[in-house]
Amino acid sequence: MLAGMAMVMLLLASCQTDRNEVMAMGEKKIMPSQTGKDITMLYSDSTFLKVRLEAPQMVMYDKGTKEPMTIMPKGLFVAFFDDKGKQSTTLKANYGIRYETSRRMEAKYDVEVVNVTGEKLNTEHLVWDENTKQITSDVFVKITTAKEIIMGKGLRSNQDFTQYEILEITGILKIEDNTL
Repeated sequence: MLAGMAMVMLLLASCQTDRNEVMAMGEKKIMPSQTGKDITMLYSDSTFLKVRLEAPQMVMYDKGTKEPMTIMPKGLFVAFFDDKGKQSTTLKANYGIRYETSRRMEAKYDVEVVNVTGEKLNTEHLVWDENTKQITSDVFVKITTAKEIIMGKGLRSNQDFTQYEILEITGILKIEDNTL
């Protein structure tokens, strides 16, 4: 009797394992449609260069996700250009993801934005909305200007980072000029 129960338990355990394996085989794995290394993408408007994006690695998904996306898992560098074709702002980060349909890009981890006047934004997460031409963040931000360092939580800015607003300022440090 005891041997029969052991055999039934063994059969039940093996059936459970087989069932899990069968269920796992039915799960969809999302595979990239394209991958690339050392990529440069140029975005133009009416033949004028507006954005240059560089990434050491890009992985594109256009099936199996809510919307097509491009992931830059090893970081990115973006240069924005003004109407005269001059580089006005740069953005770099250790990770990026661009959502193709909504035309929105998220930059994460050691994000830095520098504008044409040298003002620098540092944060761990920001979103660039290509439709509204806005940059936003909802986490800690630090802006360094020639005269002060401003820290806070959350930010709204135009895409060239020349007009910005920190939503919750937590501190301002004045920088003294000791180069007399």
